[in-house]
Amino acid sequence: MPVIQLRLDRNRQLATPPVDNPKLVGWFESGPSPGENGTAVVVGHRDTRTGPAVFAGLGLLRTGRLIEARRADGRTAVYTVDAVRTYEKAHFPDKEVYGGRGRPELRLITCGGTYNRKTGYASNVVVFAHLTSTREAGAPSTPPAGR
Repeated sequence: MPVIQLRLDRNRQLATPPVDNPKLVGWFESGPSPGENGTAVVVGHRDTRTGPAVFAGLGLLRTGRLIEARRADGRTAVYTVDAVRTYEKAHFPDKEVYGGRGRPELRLITCGGTYNRKTGYASNVVVFAHLTSTREAGAPSTPPAGR
């Protein structure tokens, strides 16, 4: 899926990809890129007015599943899912989600919970994963775990 760079908005909250392109994901450009030490953060929509979006099934991921992130240098960072959690937006644990763990990690974030037409989704779904390997450009893909 195509990736765009995201920044913090004027309220110091992470922006989201444009809603008119439901297949885009956004990477927080001020943080590490996938495969680098630290927590790489990637955000995508669960759905839009036109239907399911890129992270529609994010909450269905299970522990042990592999996630591949193709880097700008052609290499692929391979992560293993550690946990999938849902947090109410009013009580979102910034340190737990965005904080570093001393190793390369990945967070995938989308909306979740109940939906209200006026206020949107009440929660966020967060996938926690850690780097398992890095493949060189052109190396074959890793079959998904947990099948």
